[in-house]
Amino acid sequence: MIKWRGIAFTLHPLFVLVMLASVAAGRFLELAALFVMVLIHELGHVAAALRFGWTVKEVRLLPFGGVVEIEEAGALPVREEMWVALAGPVQNVWLAAAGWLLGQAGWVDGTWADQFVRANLLICLFNLLPILPLDGGKLLQAWISLHLPFHRALVWCATISIVFSAGVILCAFIPLWRGGLLELNLLVVGLFLIFSNWMHRRHVPFLFLRFLVHRVRRSELHLDRGTLARPIVIGENRPIASVVHLFMKEGYHLVYVMRKGRIVKVVPEGTIIDGFLGHLTAGHADLRFFM
Repeated sequence: MIKWRGIAFTLHPLFVLVMLASVAAGRFLELAALFVMVLIHELGHVAAALRFGWTVKEVRLLPFGGVVEIEEAGALPVREEMWVALAGPVQNVWLAAAGWLLGQAGWVDGTWADQFVRANLLICLFNLLPILPLDGGKLLQAWISLHLPFHRALVWCATISIVFSAGVILCAFIPLWRGGLLELNLLVVGLFLIFSNWMHRRHVPFLFLRFLVHRVRRSELHLDRGTLARPIVIGENRPIASVVHLFMKEGYHLVYVMRKGRIVKVVPEGTIIDGFLGHLTAGHADLRFFM
């Protein structure tokens, strides 16, 4: 593990396996090039995140990219999340362009330049697949959260990621149907992705809880700047858990509690969240708690 500016850089076990396989096969130059490409890809994410003032805790490098752990995960503006997600693939685009130019100028071996360009484009395109924790999965989740409540966005994105991860696994078997060999690397990556997203789907309640905890602080910023509220109209017997599941990631909510067609209470989202967090053990607390 290496630390830089308080950020821990670590190698994922999957990357370690690739490194050992490369060393055993004597492919040192390919391994070094892969490491540089992945590192620059992740540094693009880190630079963009720091530019927006995010707190980056750790960067775990994978053979096809990496995972950046953010302190404020789940409570960041969608626009910033999209820019940070795109910052990684952009690095591979300019690396591919640089490799092509060096090859055309004759400064590096033409065959090596072609392989370098293809590798960068492959990393770029693979990372844009709609699968978490790939950049495409993060873009998908950010886009869905603009249109659906955040809890539902988490569930949908995890489900879509599992489906596409299964597609990656199926692609590994395509050469067998054509009389070729199994794409073992693609199979391992696909299995890793489907397992990680299966676990991600199971951890949605925890991820949503973390979102609510960070949202309390973010709500205060909304109020300090002044903001237009998104109304949520609900019956007084509705469980608090079902109310917070209606919260959109962007914006601020005022909850209108209704009784027989009349508004009996207007509750700010911060009060709802505090009530939810404080009464998790109650199980079925409803909005009458605020009456």
